[in-house]
Amino acid sequence: MNSFFIALQFLTIIPVTHSYISNDKQLGHSSLFYPVIGLIIGSLLVVSTLCLSTLPNQIQAVLVLIFWVILTGGLHLDGLADCADAWVGGLESKKRSLEIMKDPAAGPIAVVILVLVLLLKWSMISQLIEQNSIEVILLAPVLGRVSIIILMLTTHYIRSDGMGKKIVDNLPHSGLKGLSLFCLLLGVYYLGFLAMSFMLVIVSIIIYQSKKRLGGVTGDVYGASVELVETGILFGYIL
Repeated sequence: MNSFFIALQFLTIIPVTHSYISNDKQLGHSSLFYPVIGLIIGSLLVVSTLCLSTLPNQIQAVLVLIFWVILTGGLHLDGLADCADAWVGGLESKKRSLEIMKDPAAGPIAVVILVLVLLLKWSMISQLIEQNSIEVILLAPVLGRVSIIILMLTTHYIRSDGMGKKIVDNLPHSGLKGLSLFCLLLGVYYLGFLAMSFMLVIVSIIIYQSKKRLGGVTGDVYGASVELVETGILFGYIL
């Protein structure tokens, strides 16, 4: 259970009152619970959608989106913003890109990307509510966090220290491979091939560009992947 609480504390703002002593193995095994944390987030979003069902769809959608951002503390949006700045301002220099990603300030391109992604998410949530297809809102956070696992399993983590490094160095590889496959098949069954194709294309592009521009991935890339995959799944399902 320690690994579960580590994942819950790492990926959400849900307060963790459980007292635990974490070691490197528990940090690595916390990755097994990433889809579970996504399911918790998705379940809370669905409950909030049902509680707000008397409101107009557009207002309902924006409140659900605000709750979505609050639940994660904007962690993944911050990663997306850092990646957007680094991809544009890094000028294909690995050193410069990594420096930009460490800078807490957000540049104009980061703001533009965040606004566009949030606007796209809001419009799609509104459409899903209108179609009464809120099961997609349940599963999108799960698959967004599965994308982190895929990146961990396939792409070198380039930071030499920090929690991310400890997690990647202690991954339960066989368990994560089986878990990822199960979640992907679940996504195909409930969301269809098109939505899942969007997810796999987005993850493939992130892997390719991260290797090309950075030589691997960082925590910011994980965060950007969550946001882009969630958005891609919503968009693919609606299409």
